[in-house]
Amino acid sequence: MEFLFATGIGFVTACGIWLLLHGRSFPVVLGLGLLGYAVNVFIFVMGRLWQNAPPILGQDGRAIADPLPQALVLTAIVIGFATTGFVIELALRSRAENGSDHVDGREPGHPSRSDGREPGQPPEAPK
Repeated sequence: MEFLFATGIGFVTACGIWLLLHGRSFPVVLGLGLLGYAVNVFIFVMGRLWQNAPPILGQDGRAIADPLPQALVLTAIVIGFATTGFVIELALRSRAENGSDHVDGREPGHPSRSDGREPGQPPEAPK
């Protein structure tokens, strides 16, 4: 079972890193999400999987399940969701301002903007 979890986490991590290395903003957002899922599963598995164990109170010397990894993963899911929403908003804003969804705002081999100004340069004031 450990080999299965380790292989699965490794595969998801590799896919996340592969997506992060793309030049477009949407695959980068997906790659960040996959890395977040891989870390969450890793933390959850480090807390062991228990069957028929009470969550906190042990009785008669029985093993108890550790609730801390579950709490950490739940918190990480909420924070990851908020962060993903923020990164998507940044990507949309960058697309609107630069005219490209490339992560650095410039398409390789293409002019940066249709109006001739560089990305990040403010528009000229009306005369």
